[in-house]
Formats: sequence, C-alpha cells, structure tokens
Amino acid sequence: MHSPESQAPAGHILLIGASRGLGHAMAAELVERGWAVTGTVRGTSHTSLHDLAARHPRRVTVETLDMNEPSQIAALRGRLSGRVFDVLFVNAGTTNSDPGQTIGEVDTDEFVRVMVTNALSPMRVIERLDTLVSGDGVIGVMSSGQGSIANNERGGREVYRGSKAALNQYMRGYAARHADGARAMLSMAPGWIRTDLGGPDAPFTLEESVPLIIDVLLAQRGNPGLRYLDRDGRTVPW
Repeated sequence: MHSPESQAPAGHILLIGASRGLGHAMAAELVERGWAVTGTVRGTSHTSLHDLAARHPRRVTVETLDMNEPSQIAALRGRLSGRVFDVLFVNAGTTNSDPGQTIGEVDTDEFVRVMVTNALSPMRVIERLDTLVSGDGVIGVMSSGQGSIANNERGGREVYRGSKAALNQYMRGYAARHADGARAMLSMAPGWIRTDLGGPDAPFTLEESVPLIIDVLLAQRGNPGLRYLDRDGRTVPW
C-alpha cells in the first residue's frame, strides 16, 4: 500500500519566508493538502520549517534566502533552474521597531529597512523567479489590509501601511506589464493574526486563518490577472 507522500503531489509551491509564524503555518497546511513545498529561510539556524521537512522529507525542501540580498536571489534561481512551480508566494515581511511612529518620526535607516523588505525585495524575487512559475500558475505576495489607501480612515502604523501600499502599487505595475499572460496574481490581505509580527493582541489565530488564506490562494488558479483579496476572498479597495 502506498503512503500518501509516495503519490504525486497536488501541486508545487515556492514559498518565500516559511521559517516560522504565518509562512510556516502555510507550508504545513499545504503539505496536509498534498502539496510539495519548497520554502525559504534566512541564515543557517534550525527553524520550524526544518522540523516540518524532517516529518515530510518527500514533500518539503528547505532553501536558504535573504531576499534583501540580490545575489542570494540569483543563487536561488540558479539552484532551482529547471524546476516548475504552480505557485510562487512571497510571505516574508517586517515592520518598524516602533509601529506607532509617524512618518515624520521614523529614523531614515529604519524606514529604508522596512520599505526594502516589504516592497522592493518581494518584487525583486518575483521579477527574477517568475520564469520558474508555470504559464498558468499563481504569483502572490503577502500584503495587508493596511496597504489599502481607500480604507485608511483611522491612520496609525504609518511606515508599515506605506510599505504595503507600495507593494500593492508595484504589483499593479507588474500585472500591467504581464496583462497578456495567463497567470493569476494576488495581493493577499490576511487579517490581523497572532504571530510574532502581529503580536498577542491580534484577534485571529493561525489555526483559523491559514486554511482560509490557502483556500483563497489556490482558488486563483485559472483566473488570470491581479486581485487584492482578504482571507474570505473579498475584494479589498486599493
């Protein structure tokens, strides 16, 4: 009798930023659904993704990537040459050390760090790895509802909001340049989730949120063009 992992996977995903928190939970959920996951971690430390790979060696591959280092993106592209993924999803992101700071208060270096990590680097990953994605696959990024300009009526978290709004804008530019293609593209607004980034006061748990996020992500297959959606599949105003 064949084990489930001896069967062909339901699909292949390249998941950028899967060492812990939301990214690791996404990887675990996808494995449970029969997918093969190639996930990235920064540095050489042992992570939760390594534990997942130990439990599912035929389904999980761990790659090293600091996406803020362009040379590492190029090296990953070389290591994955010849592979074809159904989904490329960039989960990695950050916030500033004091999220309450206004844009006039934040240190320049801190501002640059957040913008590079949340807006520039995800797009560099997509631009340089999109040839690994099947012609009718999905390319997505972990955005945020706080990246919505139209919905920003209460303010707060200005640096983080700005970085995610920039990411959304860059995704729209990328989508416009690939408007004739068959790939689906997604800016995902997952909601406020209890992770190291979201903090302990967030109203939603990983356990209730991640299956919904994966449902929305996989539902984009076969639907060309860019969408900005929340975890329930509802359109978020740009």
